[in-house]
Amino acid sequence: MLKVVLAGTYPAHTYEKLKKLLPADQFDFVAVDSQEAYDAMTDAEIMILRIFKAPKEVIERNPNLKMILRWGAGFDSVDIEAAGAKGILVTNTPGANANAVSELAVTLMLTVYRKILEHTDSLRSGEWSKNTYLNSSFSLYGKLVGIVGGGNIGRQVALKVQAFGAETQYYDAFRLPPEMEEKFNLKYVSLEELLQTSDIVTLHVPLLDSTRHMIGAEQIKAMKDGAVIINTARGGLIDDKALCAAVKAGKLLGAGLDGVEEEPLPAGHELLTTPGIVVSPHVGGGTADIGDVIMPMLAKDICDFAETGDCAHVVNRKYL
Repeated sequence: MLKVVLAGTYPAHTYEKLKKLLPADQFDFVAVDSQEAYDAMTDAEIMILRIFKAPKEVIERNPNLKMILRWGAGFDSVDIEAAGAKGILVTNTPGANANAVSELAVTLMLTVYRKILEHTDSLRSGEWSKNTYLNSSFSLYGKLVGIVGGGNIGRQVALKVQAFGAETQYYDAFRLPPEMEEKFNLKYVSLEELLQTSDIVTLHVPLLDSTRHMIGAEQIKAMKDGAVIINTARGGLIDDKALCAAVKAGKLLGAGLDGVEEEPLPAGHELLTTPGIVVSPHVGGGTADIGDVIMPMLAKDICDFAETGDCAHVVNRKYL
């Protein structure tokens, strides 16, 4: 019987729902919901992770570990190379949170463009700000949205902003097939052209050595005056200091960030005090109903692994 650990905090009833999906005669299913208990754990064979991380020391502390499953698409919180060296499979749930994350990306675009936070703050202070931000508020209609990353989330963002009347272009290190570009009405351009021509630049790529600070001072300088940057992927893709400087200087209209370099942000951080910048605490895939999509994927990968030693969503195969 394999010991499966649900580590971290999850939407209500996740444990009970997942337990029903895992045959009781094959798996000992337990929950570890505190950092202290997670740090003390040494007997996990299969781990499901949402917020907790799995660096090399966690992997070595659990010598019987065979599989790590990430709740969501990102897996930069796991040392996939160290896992692979020990024959441990690391998986994710690609596409499961695409709708939720793409919804938040569009929400952040509208929040920045329509000055929602500024209006709210003005009203709370007693100012009826109907005309205060008239000359700095914009509509998505007719704008050109540049999507960096043509994966599931990027494609869902394209469909959603097109519903508002925006046009879309994209850049990806791996170009989509022509039929998919046509299906999602996406024009392929270089990253340089995307930055120079887009009214809104929205990031949907993983955090890798090659993508860290892919938006820095030089790239921001190349962007259109008054453009907006959205990041619902990972902190570290943007040089946050350069971003703050550009918004303060008026080069950029603003930014909407669900991923920042310093998580959690301390009170008073300049990202939180710079007008035009909206920050949410990495909640893109964090909805109460997201588990209805993710849990069946997790359960199938676990059951397939128990039966065959392999499963569909392995992300560290090259290190095994």
